[in-house]
Amino acid sequence: MSEHREHRRPDVTTLELVGGAEPLELRLHASDDRWVGMYLDHRRRISDALAAIDIEIEHIGSTSVPGLAAKPIIDIVVTVDDITAEEDYLDPLLGAGYELRVREPGHRLVRTPARDVHVHLFERDDPAVDEYLLLRDHLRADADDRALYENTKRTLLGRRWDDMNDYADAKTDVILEIKARARVARTR
Repeated sequence: MSEHREHRRPDVTTLELVGGAEPLELRLHASDDRWVGMYLDHRRRISDALAAIDIEIEHIGSTSVPGLAAKPIIDIVVTVDDITAEEDYLDPLLGAGYELRVREPGHRLVRTPARDVHVHLFERDDPAVDEYLLLRDHLRADADDRALYENTKRTLLGRRWDDMNDYADAKTDVILEIKARARVARTR
């Protein structure tokens, strides 16, 4: 993030997981053409709610990759100028029906009550956003890594998870391998 960015207030320094850990039954679903439509519906909903501020919105995660089996959760990344200015984006999103789930340094997550859409909020120049887009774009283009990622998810989802965050953490090594190949492919 930009070292010279002006914030309205200091950012949070710890993870706040609103509602605590949630055991979930997770299953992969075959790629579904309706996921794009869900993303577009929520993109409009988010754009309408945040019309007063400058944002960028992208569909990320497995549901953004055609042909990739996924948990049926639409992941969206929204960039804002100042993550600490929650009154600019959080209040309008809560008013649009989303619920706060995660508040942590540099990141907020709101979701639908049905938990089928997760909206990740970051500052515009946060490197995490580029990492999401790097993985998405590479998986869209590389069938071998797309298959590796799907097989990894299938294996991991065969286990019981006390919280979706634990499942996400378990995918880290494979994601790092894929992103390393994506960086090499990006420079070609």
